[in-house]
Amino acid sequence: MYGCEAWTISKQTQKKLEATEMWFLGRMLRISWTAKKTNDTVLEEAHTTRLLISKIRKRQATFFGHVMRREGLENLVTTGMLEGKRSRGKQREKLIEGLTDWLKAGKSLEAIEATKDRKKWRTMIANAVKQGT
Repeated sequence: MYGCEAWTISKQTQKKLEATEMWFLGRMLRISWTAKKTNDTVLEEAHTTRLLISKIRKRQATFFGHVMRREGLENLVTTGMLEGKRSRGKQREKLIEGLTDWLKAGKSLEAIEATKDRKKWRTMIANAVKQGT
């Protein structure tokens, strides 16, 4: 999870991370990969739930709040509000878009405004973690 604060997580990446999490759990429980066990049974044996994605998103949200309160160059880069021409082709997903979807904040401007009030931002993160992925 080193540097996960700067990752942009697409649906494909999320599926790969969830598969990796299940693989780690299977290895820790010494379950052979040829054993036909569902992910639910592996989670029951481990007495846990899927936590990786929510931990990554929580780290991203706290880092994003920190960067947005500083109002420096990092702020401009994170929001993607740099001047110049757009590149051709499909535009890359931005970190803020993934966070606003996870936080259910509506528009990205609402999330940016919420970072100014630290208590409000922390409650938004806590509510999103409670709801899960």
